[in-house]
Parts: sequence; structure tokens; C-alpha cells
Amino acid sequence: MPVDVTLDEADRDALERWIRRIGIGSTVSDVEPLTGGSQNIVVRLTVDGAPMVLRRPPEHPRPTSDNTMRREIAVLQTLAGTTVPHPGLIAGCDDLDVLGVVFYLMQAVDGFNPGNETDEAYVRDPGMRHDVGLSYAAGLARLGSVPWHGSALAEIKRPGSFLARQVPQFMRLLESYRHEHYSPESFPAVGQLAEWLEAQRPPDEEPAIMHGDAHLNNVLLRRDTPELAAFIDWEMCTVGDPLLDLGWMLVCWPDGPNPIGAGSELAALGGLATRAELLEAYWDAGGRQTTRLDWYVAMACFKLAIVIEGTWSRYLAGQASWEAGERLHTSAQNLIELGTRVARGDNPFV
Repeated sequence: MPVDVTLDEADRDALERWIRRIGIGSTVSDVEPLTGGSQNIVVRLTVDGAPMVLRRPPEHPRPTSDNTMRREIAVLQTLAGTTVPHPGLIAGCDDLDVLGVVFYLMQAVDGFNPGNETDEAYVRDPGMRHDVGLSYAAGLARLGSVPWHGSALAEIKRPGSFLARQVPQFMRLLESYRHEHYSPESFPAVGQLAEWLEAQRPPDEEPAIMHGDAHLNNVLLRRDTPELAAFIDWEMCTVGDPLLDLGWMLVCWPDGPNPIGAGSELAALGGLATRAELLEAYWDAGGRQTTRLDWYVAMACFKLAIVIEGTWSRYLAGQASWEAGERLHTSAQNLIELGTRVARGDNPFV
């Protein structure tokens, strides 16, 4: 969810001292929060008049927040000079004496987030609404083809089978939601889908870079031409199986079933590319081929459902709003139902 927080005076002073020390400028000004799909703090600012964006963990960081920032810095370093649209990294800070957390500065990207707004050019022109989806799919294919061996991202890749750890990892996440008012057993269909995913798991292939949360709330689109301007919100990025990104994109694409509502405003205008056209654009751009697409689609439903079910658990513990909890709980149930349909051979996403 958006985090509408800016920098206080002490943080701004500390940031200025840091940018002077590393030689990228002297004066920070025009600080304002950016809205988006992130639980982290993202602010626009200028350094000596140059527009930049700062990204840091929330005010009350999670135990994993600093390592998440380090992973985001690593992926942006790895993508530098590639054809994958992304915000260019300016500098990362691992010194906790500056802001108390790991953070980084990146280039400001000229584009709009379709999770928050729809540019007027896209309202007027159905051809732009159609073609931008093809650009998005092609960008995702290129991401999965970026060399990563010997990169900053390679240093944090986990050993072992990526696919084999998915179901156990996310079942543990679901179990972590347990408290007096929430029981994972209240979500029984998850276990049935988990059993199918384990039984049908494909073999691991060559690992590749993944975004991890590919949907229209996590991109910027160009305003003047139907092209992807940047993938943003890299907090779930990893080195794993890029076909899971493909499955995630198909599940979250707002044409037909739209279980999380990403890009709903754009979709309501009509004329978006179909999922079949996204697949063709993905493969035309060199995306990985598979005969097991149903498994990756079902896995995307499974993982995404468990991630968003956490808000329902937090609502029941008095830590989230009823509106958010109820909406995301309904979406989580819908995702598991859709994933179960896919497992039974009835895939509504292709």
C-alpha cells in the first residue's frame, strides 16, 4: 500500500552530508512523497536541481528490510546498461549511521503508474492501450535473459532448487499469520493446491533474474508512446525461474479474470492486448518457452494468495483496516479457486 511519508529535517541534513561525502551533490530540496504500490518509503527530491528518487524501508522496518534494500540495489546494478527498462541506480547507502536503514537514490523516470492514473493519451487512443501491453510483456522477457553470473545479484542468490522451496516457503508464511483470531486451517483449499503443485513440479532449469511481482501497479508507462518506461518496486526480485514471472503477469493482467484489480482503470477503457497476445510478445522477445505453463500460472495464484492473505490476518489482529482486509481476503480466496481450476485443466488465463 502507498506510504505517504517524506523526510524530516534531521534526515534531510543527514542525507545532504552523505551526498557531499560521496560526491554526487550538495543540496537536497523539493522533497515530496510518491504514491505507489510499495510498503516502503519512496520520495521524489532534487539534488542541486537534478530530479532523483529515494527509496528506503518503512518508518518501522521489518527484520528483513535492510536486506531487501540491498537486493534491490543489487538488481539495479545488474541491470545497468541492459535493454530492460528500469530506474538507473545513482547510489546506494549501506551505512546505518546516515538514515538508520539501508537506502538508495535512483533516477527519476518520466512515466505514469497505471495503478494510480491513466494518461490522457491512453484515454483517447485504444491503440496505445493495446500496444503498451506488448511492450510490457517483451520487457519481462528481456529481464529473464539478462546475464547475472558474476554480478552483484549473483552474490545473494540462494543455493539449491528454487522451485522445490516455493511451496514450503509460502506454507511457512501462511503459518506465520496464525494468532488467537486467525487460523491457517480456515483456508483449506490452499493445502490442496499446494499438494498438486508439489506433485506436478517441473524440473529446475537455468536460473534467471525475476521481478517477482509483475503487474501493472509495479510499472511506469511512457506518456507519449505505448512503451514500458520502467519496472519498479523490486522488493520481491530474485534469481529463480523467470517462467514464474510469466505466470504472474498472466494472472494479474486485467483482461477477463482480474483477481487483484491491478490496472483496473486502464482496463475499464477497453482495448487491452489479450493474454494470448502477451504470450506471443513475450516469446517473440526471446522469453523462455515451456510446455508447463499451467503449473506456473497455478503457482502464481498460490503465492499471491498467501501474500495478500496476510492483510486479513492483520485485520483480525486489529492491525489493518476492515476494508483492506476484507478486499484482499476475498481476492486471496478467488486466487486459490482460480489456481485450483488451472490445476484441474481449466485455465482461464490463457
